[in-house]
Amino acid sequence: MSQARTFTYQALPMRVVMGTGVLDQLADEIDRAGLKRVLVLCSPPQQALGEAVAQLIGDRAVGVHPHARMHVPVESAAAARDRVAELGADGCVAVGGGSAIGLGKAIALEHDLKIIAVPTTYAGSEMTSVWGLTEHGRKRTGKDPRVLPVSVLYDPELTLSLPAAVSVTSGMNAIAHAVEALYAPDASPIISLMAEEGVRSLAAALPAVAADGKDLPARADAQYGAWLCGACLGATRMSLHHKLCHALGGTLDLPHAETHTVVLPHALAYNQPAAPDAAAALRRALDGAADPATALWELARRLGAPGSLRELGMEQNDISRIVEQTLAHPYANPRQVTADRLTRLLSRAWAGEPPTA
Repeated sequence: MSQARTFTYQALPMRVVMGTGVLDQLADEIDRAGLKRVLVLCSPPQQALGEAVAQLIGDRAVGVHPHARMHVPVESAAAARDRVAELGADGCVAVGGGSAIGLGKAIALEHDLKIIAVPTTYAGSEMTSVWGLTEHGRKRTGKDPRVLPVSVLYDPELTLSLPAAVSVTSGMNAIAHAVEALYAPDASPIISLMAEEGVRSLAAALPAVAADGKDLPARADAQYGAWLCGACLGATRMSLHHKLCHALGGTLDLPHAETHTVVLPHALAYNQPAAPDAAAALRRALDGAADPATALWELARRLGAPGSLRELGMEQNDISRIVEQTLAHPYANPRQVTADRLTRLLSRAWAGEPPTA
């Protein structure tokens, strides 16, 4: 008889509404949350959608703030907080990807306002209590239950305008959440099941999404996978992959999803030897792939995603700075992280070479 399982699992208190056309239920979700005056948040490219959402919810909207920025600079957060105070908003509707939802979290962190999230990408931030702010070239993160959205509406129709290239990198970003959850120090059987299913759903859906931008069933499957992967991100501690991406994004202002796409296979290859159960789950999720890290690297290449940090604007002489930052604060990881190994990992990711342990 096998030894009894010992683990802790705590479900996050949020409501998820998923399905084609559920955006039409947004007003009901606002009322359910007890909100009367919400500010709609979005990034500049999503301003038209933000204004359409404001029109949809009528006098519940007090305005649209189309100024969300990647990595949530403190200046951007301060401007949004001032706008909330000026309008007397009692909540926010964040429409878009990680930038808009991250901005909503920054507001909630200071004003303790409820957030309703309407994701249009596969970023997964909407499923977590993790917040992030960037100041003076450094990104700091934390966890606070106040920033967790009270409701999330997943409507695959809202992803139809997402270009194939962005869909691919956003989906790979989501897969990264599940990969790290599989070897997280606080993983549980529940989260491991969700992670495996999330990777399976996204890895199967992304080729169809990339081939046909109007394939609504494929986009619905991708959104389902992104929800599961985001829930994994919200329930466990992340390791080397996310630590590296935070350093690369906050210090060098590299694009978020693209950076995750490039780094993921290399970080996974580094950790696979020390995480056999995670590797086995990923083999199942990736249709029996012998080497999950290589399979993810090949998937990203096949779908036309960026293949190197150099393509994203990183200089080779930045490697030592990122190594130093990554090693500065200890964190859980299945395999010991050393300067030499990390330099090798980043060098290969910078040059676009295949991942290796």
